[in-house]
Amino acid sequence: MRRRCLTLIAVLAASPLEAQSGRSRKPAPPPPPVTMPADMTCPTPLGQGVQSKLAFCDVMSGRDPADGIIVRLPLHRGPATLRFDLHNRHTYSEEQVKANRAYSRYTATVGVLTMDNTLITRAAVQSEFRKAGDLVDRIGGGAGPGGVKAVAPTGTEHIVVMIPEAEMQVSILGEKVAVERVDGSVTYTSPGRPVAVISNVTVEYQPAPPPRAKRPSARGR
Repeated sequence: MRRRCLTLIAVLAASPLEAQSGRSRKPAPPPPPVTMPADMTCPTPLGQGVQSKLAFCDVMSGRDPADGIIVRLPLHRGPATLRFDLHNRHTYSEEQVKANRAYSRYTATVGVLTMDNTLITRAAVQSEFRKAGDLVDRIGGGAGPGGVKAVAPTGTEHIVVMIPEAEMQVSILGEKVAVERVDGSVTYTSPGRPVAVISNVTVEYQPAPPPRAKRPSARGR
């Protein structure tokens, strides 16, 4: 009899703990990161690539983030990742290529800034041009042979920028471009000048959790 009582007491003592552990649930895992084309405003589009079909955008030099390429970020948790391809900007001349005078060496620098003009990071691309094969793509919509523009992107640098969680939009703004040619070298820094080209702009982010539903107050029950 005594043994049965002890067994019953042990079962009753363990039951609340088991019930409690049965009710506990593991937190749901966070949703996977989302990668999508960036929602951006390009003030000075260069045009669409004939082969790649990518949209190319001129990066203008300046000091006001509002004048740059504005990239808007979705609602996110933690830092977001901004990726884009940075290119130099070349004016193609078939005559110079044939005369072996087309050599150009470019070093373009751009900044990624918050809208209050805080620099997040700088990015640069350096490349050399000698022949048509050095171009990334030709841009449609021009008056040249085949309906292409003379200006085209050359060289590619893949840029990755971590954007702080608090920022909902950033600006890509040009700083300067150094150009070396057979007849000399020059560096352009004046505002309002195209210094580089970007393409393939994407954003990767962790979606923010949905807002919690408000519980009805005791008075509303």
